Amino acid sequence: MLSNKRIQELELVMDFEKVEECFKEVSSWIENVGRKRLKETTNLDDSLEMLLQTQKQFREFDLVASEYCRRGQEALKRMDRWEDFSSVDVQSYRVKLQTYRDQLEEFCTQLDENRHRICETVRLYEFFDKVRQGICCREEGVES
Repeated sequence: MLSNKRIQELELVMDFEKVEECFKEVSSWIENVGRKRLKETTNLDDSLEMLLQTQKQFREFDLVASEYCRRGQEALKRMDRWEDFSSVDVQSYRVKLQTYRDQLEEFCTQLDENRHRICETVRLYEFFDKVRQGICCREEGVES
């Protein structure tokens, strides 16, 4: 039984090395591209026109970012069986795995929050724009 468990642990290590390549790519993209692009959407413009432009650009970025999040989550799923192993030899890999998991979860959460914030801000600006137009139309009607 001990021999079988050791063989399983070695198989997991080999699997981890394959998955780690994917994680390194996802992690590198998050650090070098993703986080920078998210920071660009921190301060939103004051005009509806500029906000719609920002939303369009964010949607293009969001498609790519969501794909990286999906790939990272799929890689994490393949490593779910690590939870069953508690040997000291596997511990360093579990720590790396948790680091990747934390980084991915944080980025995906920030992506979701920015998507929601931009969408809600656009809706709010569109509402205020309609209200402003309604007020202008009523003022013109009163003056006539």
